[in-house]
Amino acid sequence: MTSGTVPTVTPRRNVHVAPLSSESETGIRALAGSLGFDCVNVDLDGCVEKADLLDRVSRALGFPAWFGGNWDALFDCLADLGWRPAAGYVLVLEHASGLRESQPEVFDTALLLMDDAASAWQERDVAFRVFVDA
Repeated sequence: MTSGTVPTVTPRRNVHVAPLSSESETGIRALAGSLGFDCVNVDLDGCVEKADLLDRVSRALGFPAWFGGNWDALFDCLADLGWRPAAGYVLVLEHASGLRESQPEVFDTALLLMDDAASAWQERDVAFRVFVDA
């Protein structure tokens, strides 16, 4: 890969990567709220490494103390969310382009895990969607 090239992220059913305007974010939050979904914004501005990503997601969602700060623990928490009961869940990852450009493997792994968590929720007939501003 040449410098400055951003890899293509594999499309996923429940994770949507696109530039998000403030209007579209407001619309996502409004729709989520009208459906009784828990909508959480995760600000990734300046995030360029895995540990920071995991910390920001953990803080935004209020992960329990047992969160281990690794990929397995991220999946476990995202696929549970028992401490945040809701009809469904929406994550909005804001300002993700820095992470996507600096750590594409981390970015793609995080999205894969989020999509896997969405599949786990889908088996329980609960919506889980992720919108990524990148």
